[in-house]
Amino acid sequence: MTLARPSIAEILADQRLVALERRVLLMAASGLTREDLARAPETRLDDLALSRYESFVARREAGEPIAYLLGYREFYGRNFHTDPSVLIPRPESELLVELALAECSRRDEQRTRILDIGTGTGCLAITLKLERAKCELIAIDVSREALTVARKNAARLGAEVIWIHSDLSEPYPGKFNVIVSNPPYIAANDVHLGQGDLRFEPALALIGGNKGTELIETLVRCASKALAEDGLLLIEHGHDQASEVRGYLAMAGLAEISTWRDLAGLERVTGARLKAPEPSPVSGPGMD
Repeated sequence: MTLARPSIAEILADQRLVALERRVLLMAASGLTREDLARAPETRLDDLALSRYESFVARREAGEPIAYLLGYREFYGRNFHTDPSVLIPRPESELLVELALAECSRRDEQRTRILDIGTGTGCLAITLKLERAKCELIAIDVSREALTVARKNAARLGAEVIWIHSDLSEPYPGKFNVIVSNPPYIAANDVHLGQGDLRFEPALALIGGNKGTELIETLVRCASKALAEDGLLLIEHGHDQASEVRGYLAMAGLAEISTWRDLAGLERVTGARLKAPEPSPVSGPGMD
């Protein structure tokens, strides 16, 4: 005797995952909308949709991130394709976007050059380009796989960004008015690397060195040389790394050093500006 396939109501009542995850995965597996689920809870899935859903549930129970199961993650109101070759976009990084957009608003956009270092999915560069179309956007990443994902996202969303395969310590193409980066900043022995979504994300995009801030130190040293006069460098970092990052910025000779908090109240982004050098004192007869 063949057992009847479960109805939408029965699937949504299943306790294997939290309610929101059940709903999202059911929609992805079946192609049904939220309204469809609410309108006809007695509907029974066909075999293919049910098989997809059960596969999603098994992978999620094994800890695989929802973003990798669905193949996308929302960022700043847009969906970005994501897969295990790239870091999953997170809401905290939207603070970088807000700060960069505010900086662009005080400039002539047609003359504003923005660099995104370690672009990953391209969410920062693409968002900035779509929000400030007249700015020139260049994005780099050491991972060719990440750049492939970023290019696909740019093509789908209609953003013109120049993509460059490069290490963060290599010379950058010219001077920039704004530089943004969400670099790897987790310590190599951090216990969180073995928990949650981090277990599935690429180590290249997560680990910033033995103590976590080594890559940030290199980034500050190199990126500060690529800033145009009055240019702003903005770096996302761990909640307990702001003081150390401020020290790196000071050692690089940058000024107006500030730290901004995310929506959770945690110190999340630190930045600084390249100021024009002070004029040398003029000496001459009678001026000693």
